[in-house]
Amino acid sequence: MTENKKSAVALGSFDGLHKGHMSVIACALSKKECGLVPVVLLFESHPLKILTGKAPAELLSPSARNEILRKAGIESHFINFEKIRDYSPGEFFEKIIIGELNAGAVCCGDNYRFGKNGSGNCGDLQKLCEDNSVMFDCVGLVNYGGSPVSSTRIRAAISEGNITDANAMLGREFSYKTEVVDGKKRGRLLDAPTINQYFEPGFIIPKAGVYASVTTVDGREYPSVTNIGLRPTFENEDFRSETYIIGFEGNLYGRFIEVKLIKYLREEIRFSSEQALKDQIAADAGESAAVFGKRGADIV
Repeated sequence: MTENKKSAVALGSFDGLHKGHMSVIACALSKKECGLVPVVLLFESHPLKILTGKAPAELLSPSARNEILRKAGIESHFINFEKIRDYSPGEFFEKIIIGELNAGAVCCGDNYRFGKNGSGNCGDLQKLCEDNSVMFDCVGLVNYGGSPVSSTRIRAAISEGNITDANAMLGREFSYKTEVVDGKKRGRLLDAPTINQYFEPGFIIPKAGVYASVTTVDGREYPSVTNIGLRPTFENEDFRSETYIIGFEGNLYGRFIEVKLIKYLREEIRFSSEQALKDQIAADAGESAAVFGKRGADIV
């Protein structure tokens, strides 16, 4: 953060950067007009990892999160949860919000909790801000389908294959970007060469099945079809993402390629023959291309 300048601090979990999180970040960004530097406070590791030994599944990688925040125009400030877990609400405000961040404004969601055992709430934070002449904004929850958007709801939607709902709550298309690994090259024999990718440890695993997807190569987006799972037509397969990129030719082995899921098409099926599988891939590709042409309508 620019030395000696006051900040506008966005507070929250920010573990998914969903629409609710982004509304808090937008609040901090709006304080630029007051001469404040927008900053989002992030934990080096998820608090539940410290408290319980297990963090929730990631909805996006740290590098993807950092890139979204960079593009939004907000600085990131990282703290170690272990260091502050026993701070009272007052100590957290004094040592972190004022001491480290030199806050001139604070923005949070109205379900925000802070201090030891989550003992502080929005009202407590407002009082601390008022006592220290710090601007305060409590941002209302963002609803979807009649209930507040949350990372927990998004994880459940992805795990259940409700990718359209997940994307609507995220405000963007759910994606992953991992290394393309060598496969068994069966796709070439089926006139549908594919890229094979594994999910990183700790990352959310989507429901097994076939998805309409979008794959980005060298800045260009291609319609694609992604099979997540074990490919039951073949024996002794391992769980992975396998994507047929429609209209692309080239070698992507060893590169980190982003795949976005946009619609769940069907469950995995064991086919009686390679020809039956080939026909289904062609049908899936046609449906995916149509979905690609209409994408974005549910993300508003």
